[in-house]
Amino acid sequence: MEDFRRSYQRLCKEGGIDTQESVLAQLHDTRTVTGVCRLDLSGQSISVDTCGVLGRALQNDTLFTEIILSDCMLSEEGAKLLLNGLCSNTTVKVLDLKGNNMRGTGAEALGQLLVRNKTLRRLVLEWNALGMWEEGFSMFCEGLASSTSLTQLDLRNNQMNHQGAAALCVALKRNSTLQELDVRWNNLGLLGGRSLLEAMQQNRTLVKLEMAGNNIPSDTLRAIEQSMNHNADRQSTLRDSRSRTQVLTKEIQLLKEEKGRQFLSLMDTIDRQKDEMGRSSRNSSMRLEQLKEALSEQKSSVNSLTAKLQMTEAALALSEQKTHDLGELLTRVQMEKTELRDRQSREIKKEQEDSSLREAKLLKEVNSVSEKNLQLRNKLEESERRCKTQQDQIFELKQELTNTTAELKLRLAQTEERLDMEKRRSKQALEDVDSLRQKEVDHLTRHKEESERALQERILKLEGQRIQLEEDLSRAKASLVTERAQAEEELGKVRNQVRLEEQQHLISLEEKLRAVRQSRDESQNHCTQQKQTVSELHARVGQQNIEMDSLRRRIEELQQDLAGKEQEKVSEVTRVRVELQEQIGHLQAERTTQSGLKEKIAALEREMKVLSTAHREALLDKESEISSLLERLRIREGEIQRIREDEAQRASFLQNAILTYVQGSPLAHYSPKK
Repeated sequence: MEDFRRSYQRLCKEGGIDTQESVLAQLHDTRTVTGVCRLDLSGQSISVDTCGVLGRALQNDTLFTEIILSDCMLSEEGAKLLLNGLCSNTTVKVLDLKGNNMRGTGAEALGQLLVRNKTLRRLVLEWNALGMWEEGFSMFCEGLASSTSLTQLDLRNNQMNHQGAAALCVALKRNSTLQELDVRWNNLGLLGGRSLLEAMQQNRTLVKLEMAGNNIPSDTLRAIEQSMNHNADRQSTLRDSRSRTQVLTKEIQLLKEEKGRQFLSLMDTIDRQKDEMGRSSRNSSMRLEQLKEALSEQKSSVNSLTAKLQMTEAALALSEQKTHDLGELLTRVQMEKTELRDRQSREIKKEQEDSSLREAKLLKEVNSVSEKNLQLRNKLEESERRCKTQQDQIFELKQELTNTTAELKLRLAQTEERLDMEKRRSKQALEDVDSLRQKEVDHLTRHKEESERALQERILKLEGQRIQLEEDLSRAKASLVTERAQAEEELGKVRNQVRLEEQQHLISLEEKLRAVRQSRDESQNHCTQQKQTVSELHARVGQQNIEMDSLRRRIEELQQDLAGKEQEKVSEVTRVRVELQEQIGHLQAERTTQSGLKEKIAALEREMKVLSTAHREALLDKESEISSLLERLRIREGEIQRIREDEAQRASFLQNAILTYVQGSPLAHYSPKK
C-alpha cells in the first residue's frame, strides 16, 4: 500500500500535478481484509489529472483486487484515462463506477476495457447514462461480446431503450461467460423484452437476469425466466457431466498409470537382463584381457629364457675358445720345454690324462646341456603352439559371444517393437470406440434436449394462450352481466343501443369462440403431432440404447482381445526370458570352459616355472664348473711359471758352474795367448 501511495506521489510530481489530500488520506486508510485489497474512493470528487495519474499507477499495479469509484463525478476524459490505465492491469477483479454520469466516451472506454482486460469479473455501472448515446453503447456491447472473463454486470438506471436492448442482446448472443445481468429501471419496453427473450434462446450461460421496472409484459418475463431456468439446469447438468468426466478421466488416468507401471516394470526387468548380459560380456572381456596379459607375460618370460639360453651358448663358446687357446698355449709350452720336462714327463702325462678325462667330461656335459637346450626349445615350441590354439579358441569364443549378444539385442528390439505396436493399436481402438460412443451419446442427448425444450416451449405457449382465452371469456361474461343490469335499469332510454351493442358483442364473442375452437383444434393436432414425435424419439432412444448395448458388447470383445493380447505378450516375455536363461546357461558353460583353459594355462605356467628353475640351476652349476676350471687353469699357469723360474735358475746355475769350471781348468791359461 505504501508503495502505491509513493508511486502516486511520484507520478504527480513528474506530471507537475498537485496531489489530492482526500485521495492520499483514503490510500493511507486502505487495509487488506481476508486477502482482498480494496481501493475505495467513493464520494470523492476526482479531477481529470488525478484520474490520469491513477490510471498510470494502476497500469502495472499488482496489489488491488477491488476498485470502488462510485459517486465520484468523473468526467468523460477522466474516466477514459482511468479506464485506459486499467486495460493492462492483471489483478483487479471488481470495478464499481456507480453514479458517475458516464455517456458516449465512457462507454467506448468501457468497451476497450472489456476487450483488453482478461481478469475483470464484476462491473457495476448503476446510475449512469450509457444508453443515451447509441454509438458509444454499441462499442460497449461489442466489448461485452468479446469479453472472456466478465461474469457479473450491473446496468441499472442507464436510460436504455429498446435499441440499446437490441445491441445488448447481440452481445449476449456472442458472449459465453456472463452469468448475472441487472437491467432494472430502464425503458426497454415490449420490443426490448422480446429481443432479450430471443437472446436468451441462444445464450447458454446467463442464469440470473433482473428486469424490473422496464414495462415488459408478464408473459415475456415468464418466458425469459423459463429460459434462465433452462440455462441453470443446463449449467447444473454441465457441472454434473464435468464432474463425471473428471471422475472418468481420473479412472482412465489411473488405468493408464497402472498400465504404465506394468510396462515400466517389464522394461525394468528387460533392462536388468540387459545389464546382466552387459556385465557378463564385460567380465568375459576382462577375463580375455587378463588371459591376453598372461599370454604376453608368458611370451616375455619365454623371450627372456631364449635370451638367457643365447647368453649361455655365447658363454660356452667363449669357454671353448678359451680352452682351445689354453690347449694351444700348453702345446707350445710343451714343445718349447720338452727337454726340461724329461724328469716330470710322467707327472705331465698323468696331468694330461687327467685333463683329457676332464675335457671329455666337460664335452659330455656340454653335449648334455645342448640336448637339454634342444628339449627346452621343443617344449617352448609346443607351448607356443598350445598358446596359438588357445588364442584361436578365445577368438572363436569372442565371435560366439558377439553373435549371441547381437541375436539377443535383435530379439529384444523385435519384442519391444511388437509391444509398442500392440499398445498403440489397443490405445487407438479404445480411443476410437470411446470417441464414437461419446459423440453418439452427445448427439442423442442434444437432440433429445432440443426436442424436449421445443415441446416444453410450445406447451407453455399453448397454456399461456389458453389462460388468456379463459381470462377473455371471464371478462366477457362479467361485462355481459354488468351490461344486462344496466340495460334493465335503462330499458326505456337505451334499448335500441343496447340491442345493437349486444349484437356486435355477440358477433365478436362468436368470432373469438371460433378462433378459440380453431386454436384448440390446432393445439390438439399439435399435441398429437408432438406425441407422435415423442414416441418416435422414444423409439430412437430405444434404438440408440440397442446400439449402445452393441457398442458395450463390442467394447467387452475389445477388452477380451486386449486381455488375449496381454496374455500373448506375457507368453512372449516368458519365452524371451527362457531364451535368455538358455543363453545364460550357454555363457556359464563357456565360463566353465574358460576356467578349464585358465587351469591349463596355470599348469603350463607352473611347468614353465619348473623348467626355468631347473635351467637356472643347470646354468649355475655350469657357471660354478667353469669358474672351478678357470681356477685350476690359473693354478696350472702358476705352477708352469714356477717351473719356468726353476728351470731358469737351474740353467743359470749350470751356466755359472760351467763358467767356473772352464775358468779353473788349464786350458783357461792358454786361451789368452792364442
